Amino acid sequence: MSQQFLFTASEPRIGELEELMRSRGHLHIIGVDEAGRGPLAGPVHAAAYWWSLEPGQEARWSGLNDSKKMRESQREALFDALCAEPARFELATSSAERIDAINILQATFEAMRSAVETLVRQRGQRPDLVVVDGNMIIPELDLPQQAIVKGDGRSLAIAAASVIAKVSRDRVMRQAEERWPGYGFSGHKGYGTAAHREAIATLGPTPLHRKSFKGVREHLEKSLE
Repeated sequence: MSQQFLFTASEPRIGELEELMRSRGHLHIIGVDEAGRGPLAGPVHAAAYWWSLEPGQEARWSGLNDSKKMRESQREALFDALCAEPARFELATSSAERIDAINILQATFEAMRSAVETLVRQRGQRPDLVVVDGNMIIPELDLPQQAIVKGDGRSLAIAAASVIAKVSRDRVMRQAEERWPGYGFSGHKGYGTAAHREAIATLGPTPLHRKSFKGVREHLEKSLE
C-alpha cells in the first residue's frame, strides 16, 4: 500500500511534505529513517516519529532538518527535546550479528518495521501514512506508506526520525570506544575511514564489526574476543 507524492522543486525544502499532506486532509503521519547502513562496525538504528499535522506544529521545531546538515550540538539538543514527548517516537536496532545473518538491507527493514509497529501499538491508533526516507517502502508493513527520496530534507517527521536514529547510534559508538580502544569509534562511528581500516588490519575485528562486510571479513583470523 503506497501513495505517490511528486515534488517539482529541484532542491528539497524541509516541511514541504507536511504542507502537502495537510492540504489533502491528513492528520497524522509517521516519519521513518535509519542511521548506520554503511559502516563496517556497529548496529543499524531505525527510528519512527509520530507527527501530528495540526497548525503551528512546525514552529515548535525551529532548526529541525536532515540530521546530516546539522551540527552535533544541534542534533543533541533536538534529540533530547524530541524524545521528551511521550509516545511520539520509537527506536529499534539491529546488531552486527543480525546484519551478518540476514544482510544489511533486511536488517534495516526489520528494525524500521519494529519501530513503526511498536509506535502504533503504543498510541493505539493508525497513522494516515508512513513516510520512509529513500526509494523503498518497508516490506510486510500493514500500513499505507510512501518512500520519499531526500525525505529527510523534505519532511519534518522524517527529519525527526533521522535525528533520533543518528544521535542514538553515535552515542553507542562513543561508548564502544571505551570498550575497544584503538579503533577510533568515537570519531568515525564505525565508517570505513582509512584509519579505521588500518586498525582492523592491525588489531583484527571486534565483536562489533560486521564480519560479512568487505574490509572486515579479510581479517577475521585476527578477531579479538
